[in-house]
Amino acid sequence: MSSKTVQPELVVLDMAGTTIDEGLAVYRVLEETVVAHGGSPTQADINKWHGAAKREALRVMLTPEGEEPLSEDVLNPIVDDFRSRLKAAYAERPPVALPGVEQALADLRAAGIRVALSTGFDRDVVNSLLSALGWEGDAVADAVFCGSDVPAGRPAPYMIFRAMERLNVQDVAKVLVAGDTPRDLESGTNAGAGFVVGVLSGASDKEELSAHPHTHLLPSVADIPGLIGVRQAWAKTS
Repeated sequence: MSSKTVQPELVVLDMAGTTIDEGLAVYRVLEETVVAHGGSPTQADINKWHGAAKREALRVMLTPEGEEPLSEDVLNPIVDDFRSRLKAAYAERPPVALPGVEQALADLRAAGIRVALSTGFDRDVVNSLLSALGWEGDAVADAVFCGSDVPAGRPAPYMIFRAMERLNVQDVAKVLVAGDTPRDLESGTNAGAGFVVGVLSGASDKEELSAHPHTHLLPSVADIPGLIGVRQAWAKTS
């Protein structure tokens, strides 16, 4: 059965650049942190880690070529520095919901579709983000999953599977995954999701996302209810 004839039971959405406008601060801070700890990343080096777990990005970019990956004892203070820098950046320019996203999530949930947020951020960064947005608890989503919650972040599909487990969705064909980076699309494809949706609201443009398997490209998460007919269906019952 194709994605055109199946309405999803679960929508799994990336956060920064997909549901939240944080001014791409995370990638600027990632670069600053790597440089502060002796690295010299190019823009291409940073771009490779769009949508990835930031802990792993720091480990790889700061491990000298040919040497063993940084130990946890060495990596932990670097990750703490990254978190501090990012929190300062968010205090200076607080993140906001992307236009139309909160209404879209409300429409999906009102139609009985479960919504999960997923991110490469660690849990403490996520908690501060959710607090700043007023998205704590189940205010806008049924669950939130972080790269630190699973054995490997994107492009591994584990956050998607964790969302399915938590929210009792058994058929991956009835899962819609959306994000603004190739890793988001790769994780959806690796999970076998029925809908793999790239959105053009964040880090990657249409050309970059088009190069990766997907079912749809949309301007924004705000367009997802219309894609699957939720607004129209919900209006008929209200």
